[in-house]
Amino acid sequence: MEKALLVGVWTKDKEEWEFDDSLHELESLLKTAGGEKAFELRQKVHELHSATYIGKGKLAELKQAVAELNPDLVIFDNELTPVQARNIEKEIDCHVIDRTQLILDIFALHAKTKEGRLQVELAQAVYRLPRLVGMGKEMSRLGGGIGTRGPGETKLEAKRRVLVLKIRELKKELKALKKQRGIQRKTRIDRHIPIVSLVGYTNSGKSTLLRALSKDQDIYVADALFATLSPVTRKVFMPSRSTVVMNDTVGFIQGIPHTIIEAFMATFEEIRFSQLLLLVVDASDPRYEAKINASRRVLDKIEASDIPVLLVFNKCDLLDEAKRELIRTQYPESVLVSALKKTDLPNLLDAIEAGLRRETAEKTNRQTF
Repeated sequence: MEKALLVGVWTKDKEEWEFDDSLHELESLLKTAGGEKAFELRQKVHELHSATYIGKGKLAELKQAVAELNPDLVIFDNELTPVQARNIEKEIDCHVIDRTQLILDIFALHAKTKEGRLQVELAQAVYRLPRLVGMGKEMSRLGGGIGTRGPGETKLEAKRRVLVLKIRELKKELKALKKQRGIQRKTRIDRHIPIVSLVGYTNSGKSTLLRALSKDQDIYVADALFATLSPVTRKVFMPSRSTVVMNDTVGFIQGIPHTIIEAFMATFEEIRFSQLLLLVVDASDPRYEAKINASRRVLDKIEASDIPVLLVFNKCDLLDEAKRELIRTQYPESVLVSALKKTDLPNLLDAIEAGLRRETAEKTNRQTF
């Protein structure tokens, strides 16, 4: 198991709890990637250092920690520029990656479908394109550890021109898959089958919920971040005997990098064509309000914020009655369920039907006026 030294920089645009939350999440990402934390270094700054991101004093402290603990790599919770990463590596003599690269590494581990692998390869290639200079050693490490895995590794040994051509090829392949999914979607729309998408923070239980609602036990479920990368679509039968198509989608995370949004836009497109979104929330997470806000920000980024949203608080079997009542008071229009225990799912199905009826009525009114 690889050991990593985590570095978090607290900037003035973040609250202290946001900073703490982000670093805790970085450790969870590291565990998902198969690593463990050796040490954690924090710094509060008013101004970032353009050459090394952190100041000279903290850089010296980091260098000393690396010398004493001998970690396999150093992971910054903030996105580094190529120049910053190279300068830090040169100074501390240790492999350096950032949060985005760690997330891409997890994606490489979890990509199971052709589309998932293509999207990961594209995201890795786009991320590494400006980082080709000075990456000779790392680029030759096929599957060499955290931050270096994935289907795009051997191709990154090529020159910039070859990588640019590869990016073009990947986009072309993804475009073909997107077209194929568009045909399937049009068929559903022509048949007037409503599309409902499960969205929300990673590891909130979306796949478990789809498995429970569709009664398909073959849907992959794992207690891990980003277990689902490609859209999973199933039919769900409603109390009125009608049918909806339900999509499970890639999970969100705070500060989701632009690189990932661009590469996974075909996946996110499934969300944009939905008539209703089920924003699934881990009710047992003490920071669930922050996760709701982070999810809404991602919906805004992918241009899906105008689609009706039904809040679904999952994992409610882990709450006492007082906590459940607090959530009901805070979010009276929400539904509380346990996908794992299959409790209160009939209430959720009723709420989905009601939401779809409202959406249909509002659409009719818009067309009339």
